Amino acid sequence: MKRILSFHAGLVFAFLYLPILVIVALSFNQSRFGVRFTGFTLEWYARLFSNERILEYLTNTLIVAVVSTAVSTVLGTLLAVGLVRYEFRLKNALRYLLYVPVVVPDVVMGISLLLLFDVVRDAIGWPRLSLFTIILAHISFQIAYVTLVVRARLVLLDPTLEEAAKDLGATSWQTFREVTLPLIMPGVMAGALLAFSLSLDDFVITFFTAGSGSTTLPLYIYSSVKLGIRPEIHALSTLMVGVTVLVILLGVLFWKKR
Repeated sequence: MKRILSFHAGLVFAFLYLPILVIVALSFNQSRFGVRFTGFTLEWYARLFSNERILEYLTNTLIVAVVSTAVSTVLGTLLAVGLVRYEFRLKNALRYLLYVPVVVPDVVMGISLLLLFDVVRDAIGWPRLSLFTIILAHISFQIAYVTLVVRARLVLLDPTLEEAAKDLGATSWQTFREVTLPLIMPGVMAGALLAFSLSLDDFVITFFTAGSGSTTLPLYIYSSVKLGIRPEIHALSTLMVGVTVLVILLGVLFWKKR
């Protein structure tokens, strides 16, 4: 039984990660066409970094991911604390509504956000489609993921620890800062990493809410693939995977140090 489960686990991991390894290998392939490996080269990375347009798209992608992750992490954490630690009207309804951005198809989210921005722009003349609207769109679905992850951590947290801090004279803010936040920080970091990864590779919602001059890497990759997959796309995809893995490793190392 143990061998069967090990073999099954190996097949699952191969199915998940073999396509990524193929892209990484092809990014160093000297051949410009096909998948046959003809030699090692860094030419495609050199061309990638010498392309000013790609560097601009990379900057746009990182701006959107970092800003939206920071905002959604703060808002999602506060929302999770409110849902778990406080009682108010429509609490249960709000808790279930959090699952809507998670289960609704991205294409529906993208169209609805595009229509919302159009209605607001017709009413007040702002905002036009730009990086700002992409950031707002990403925050709209990132908050749900962050809140659900942090809420799961809060539910497992013993509330008597916070009550003890208040009994010793701590204010609500001091209790949150000195007791609650350090204890839920693993959940906060996990939610932030999840939000960052979702923003980094989002295509559908970004496609509907992006304007001229606000192209991100997923949009560029999609438009390039329609003309044929070039080795530069392999290199760019490898770098995106590398950034995601690096962020996850930094998070793991940070918590091991803690």
